[in-house]
Amino acid sequence: MAPETKKFVKSEYKRKKPINSFNIIIKNGRYVLDTSTIIKKIISKLICGGLRGTLIIHNAVVAELEHLANLGVKEGFVGLEELEKLQILKKKNNIKILFIGKRPSPSQIRYAKFGEIDALVRELAYKTKSILITADYVQAKSALAYGIKVRFIKTKKKEIQKKKTIFRFFKK
Repeated sequence: MAPETKKFVKSEYKRKKPINSFNIIIKNGRYVLDTSTIIKKIISKLICGGLRGTLIIHNAVVAELEHLANLGVKEGFVGLEELEKLQILKKKNNIKILFIGKRPSPSQIRYAKFGEIDALVRELAYKTKSILITADYVQAKSALAYGIKVRFIKTKKKEIQKKKTIFRFFKK
């Protein structure tokens, strides 16, 4: 690769700022929720911050959370608890929650890491002409490529604790 091309590629794809941060909350809008925003408990915080309207959750998201919980993965339980909390917040605030979409096949759930569930969520946002709320950078970029309105919520990545890796080394 030529040196000029490397500079262009680096400057073109730097992630300094979020794509479309949630600076402006649209009252009474329609929002499709991505799995990432549910697992990271972003939606309940946005509701407490004034988000109002209709929250649309694809049944594939619920299926993915159930699958993770059945495997004993913490994120699955956290996501299901967040959905339960949304039902409580719905009663206190002016919010509607809709569960839409066909439940995914076992292979789609199995290949969720490869974007199968994300594709179903994007398709729902596109068909309902809703705003997609996501904390997944790749999902946000893909949705923008399809012309879907996106609200990307940038979150901090968890740091790997060095202590745990050191102790794991000595246990062996």
